[in-house]
Amino acid sequence: MKFNGVEVPAGERITCSGTNFVVPNNPIIPFIEGDGTGRDIWKAAQLVFDSAIEKVSRGTRKVSWFEVLAGEKSFQKFGTWLPDDTLAAIQEFRIAIKGPLTTPVGGGIRSLNVSLRQLLHLYACVRPVRYFEGVPSPVKHPEKLNVVIYRENTEDVYAGIEWPAGSPEALKIIEFLEKELGRKVRLDSGIGIKPISRTASKNLIRRAIVSALDTKRRSVTIVHKGNIMKYTEGAFRDWGYELAREEFGAQTVTEEEVTTKYSSRVPPGKLLIKDRIADSMLQQVLTRPDEYDVIATPNLNGDYLSDACAAQVGGLGIAPGANIGDGFAVFEATHGTAPKYMDKDVINPGSLLLSGCMMFEHMGWKDVAQAIEHGFAKTIQQRKVTYDLERLMPGATKLKTSEFARAIVENM
Repeated sequence: MKFNGVEVPAGERITCSGTNFVVPNNPIIPFIEGDGTGRDIWKAAQLVFDSAIEKVSRGTRKVSWFEVLAGEKSFQKFGTWLPDDTLAAIQEFRIAIKGPLTTPVGGGIRSLNVSLRQLLHLYACVRPVRYFEGVPSPVKHPEKLNVVIYRENTEDVYAGIEWPAGSPEALKIIEFLEKELGRKVRLDSGIGIKPISRTASKNLIRRAIVSALDTKRRSVTIVHKGNIMKYTEGAFRDWGYELAREEFGAQTVTEEEVTTKYSSRVPPGKLLIKDRIADSMLQQVLTRPDEYDVIATPNLNGDYLSDACAAQVGGLGIAPGANIGDGFAVFEATHGTAPKYMDKDVINPGSLLLSGCMMFEHMGWKDVAQAIEHGFAKTIQQRKVTYDLERLMPGATKLKTSEFARAIVENM
């Protein structure tokens, strides 16, 4: 079997049984190295991944890594940013991991990351945000923030339905709005459409609730701007409560029910479902972070919120992420490509490493994820870090990307 003209390495396919992955001891996992600093952080991450698997399984498990192309590397070789064979390979092997990809300038594809999510229907962007002891933070108590953000991944303004000001399409829509619906819009306006569907909203919020129940979290908070956008984000909120009531009624309780039925106390064993206006939530994750556990949000609000939370615990350099659908998942570094640091062996590989931890947990290899997290946390506690953290940590030892990876392996 070949993809992009490259033969698949020896190993077995990950398959699906219902909603669960069935993972062999020697799975084939496609990876996209990434653009810019992707090459450095992938080398470091692969060393850590392979070492962790070897250590915890004593050689009984091994990943067959299979490189597939996207981004600049693909464009240079094939003249296309995202080959069909790359998508086909991820569909064939179901789980993949990727470094940062550049967003092409000019026409053609809008964003490689958005395209991957939409084409593979990876409707849930999952961003856990937690603090590692010793990481510099701009807040007094970063350890109070420990949330998992579920961001809808396929709709909202990221659906890409928009036209520039003065274009025939924009003028046609402006004319339609005025003549047919009585809504006046300035003629020099750009036009964008923000779809939020019941289907996608419920898919996303269902995943958030299931995750919260499985991990014994206290609450799921639906974040929205429904006080202004009543039929999109307001509907997202309403559909979330509807889903909780209809599918998880025996396991969940709302804030209103807690107040009226249970003397303002959440009954033991119940998951609290609540909602917050988006602008208020951006304040509350700073002032009352320990009141939140799992967060479900439409696409744009989730983008803002996940980066704002990451800033409290050390920044995007150590912020992991996953894009998950039904039967497929792509795990990714959440930061940019930083091309000026390309091949300089200086970038923090933490985001990709911790995304790998998410991947191994998703595969059921929790022991591998725990080994990596332990090595990562211990290395930071020893104040052995890459330049981005070293410059903020007096007395720390600055390590290269490759040296940081080797220190993590030693500390597992």
